[in-house]
Amino acid sequence: MAAGGSYSIVEYFGGDDGYRCGYCKHEKGNFSHGMWSHTMTVQDYQDLIDRGWRRSGKYVYKPTMNITCCPQYTIRCHALNFHPSKTHKKTLKRMNKFLSTGEMPVEQNDGGQGVLEEIRGRLKPLSSILQRTVAIAAGKTQSFLSGEPMDSVHEEGVRPPPQDPLKIDHTDEEDIATSPDTEADTRSTTSTTPREDAAPVPEDKTSNVAPKPGKGADPNRPLCRKAKDIRKERRLQKEQQKQQEGTSTSPNPTPSKSASYQPKLLEEFILESLPNDPLHRLEFKRFLCDSPLEAESAPDGPDVGYGSFHQQYWLDGRIVAVGVLDILPFCVSSVYLYYHPDFSSLSLGTYSALREIAFTRQLQKQSPKLAYYYLGFYVHSCPKMRYKGQYRPSDLLCPETYVWLPIERCIPCLDISAYSRLNEDDKAGDAHALKDLGRALVLHRRTVMPYAAYAQKRKGSNDEKEIEQYASLVGQMCAERILLYRA
Repeated sequence: MAAGGSYSIVEYFGGDDGYRCGYCKHEKGNFSHGMWSHTMTVQDYQDLIDRGWRRSGKYVYKPTMNITCCPQYTIRCHALNFHPSKTHKKTLKRMNKFLSTGEMPVEQNDGGQGVLEEIRGRLKPLSSILQRTVAIAAGKTQSFLSGEPMDSVHEEGVRPPPQDPLKIDHTDEEDIATSPDTEADTRSTTSTTPREDAAPVPEDKTSNVAPKPGKGADPNRPLCRKAKDIRKERRLQKEQQKQQEGTSTSPNPTPSKSASYQPKLLEEFILESLPNDPLHRLEFKRFLCDSPLEAESAPDGPDVGYGSFHQQYWLDGRIVAVGVLDILPFCVSSVYLYYHPDFSSLSLGTYSALREIAFTRQLQKQSPKLAYYYLGFYVHSCPKMRYKGQYRPSDLLCPETYVWLPIERCIPCLDISAYSRLNEDDKAGDAHALKDLGRALVLHRRTVMPYAAYAQKRKGSNDEKEIEQYASLVGQMCAERILLYRA
């Protein structure tokens, strides 16, 4: 139960049937248990993800690790001790170059993050704005704390929201790219070994000759311009080219609605790709907008409070990416990231993960216990999902004892078998294993009662095994706090 007196309320769905796996494409190899969360406190969800659960919208699920085809291990990164790898540094350099020159890098593989861009820095020109999603009862719409519903962002002519208390000031964020112990690695990445196939150099040209003095800037070349102006000019040129092509091929061209070019927004692109069907739009909202988490605040918590948020990335007045985040008592949990495809070559999945790690560091200064960044699930059996293990130092969650173990110790076990206990201590067990089913809380006919009282009222009911399975998965502590709805 939260400090304000509210309960988490869930409906358990079980999970005995297999379904199609999104990783290996096995038709019925993916097994998991699931429940629908009408509402949930941030502490309850923190305890659930520390037992291998994860949410997708309001649906909370837990993979059945020992039988599913691609076991999914909860992974967390130690944000305070994080050191960027060479790949992370290259991503930051590419973004810096793009922001300073307007030059878009050539499309390249983003470490397999096209499978699920679940996870996310500091570059100031690409500003980000944090907006809270308000958790309410099922069946109602979600809205932002600022009063701007998600649906309104889909309208034409949307402008960046005004400055508000929830805007992140990234000037105070940690610089994770140029820390003293990593700065030496970024100075030189090229090898000094000469190429074996290089053409031999004549001896008469090997003597040291002083270079000729420079002539300065070329007066015949145009002056340097801002990257923002270059990007605008390129967009205008593309639009003019499209208009010319339309004029040459269409006998009756349609006049433009506006003389000035209005770039397409991220939301417009997303909705354009969806069928004009309310059900499809509802699924989009359920997955990326709805959240069961209640907004909470605590004296020792971060200034923005706890709950679900949308972190928007703006560039030149247009939104280019949105990260869905959960801020919990001990971590920032990355839920999902979606972005405009025009910027896919910037590796926005990696870039946003780095920003979110820096954001976690910023929150930790306000709330010392909030020190971890959760990247979702690590799937070692799927090579495209191993990139999450590059955010070091990181831990994997043991699927049997629910203790955290360094990923370096876990990988040798996972190389042998897709499923592993991970914890090498055979005597270790689940500290919060179910011990007394009678103490589990049930919500029946709008009345909160322990399962022992519920069982007496419902003599002859056949749901004891289902409730016991649910309580075993959430653990004794959560079973005594979360209300299990029974019709």
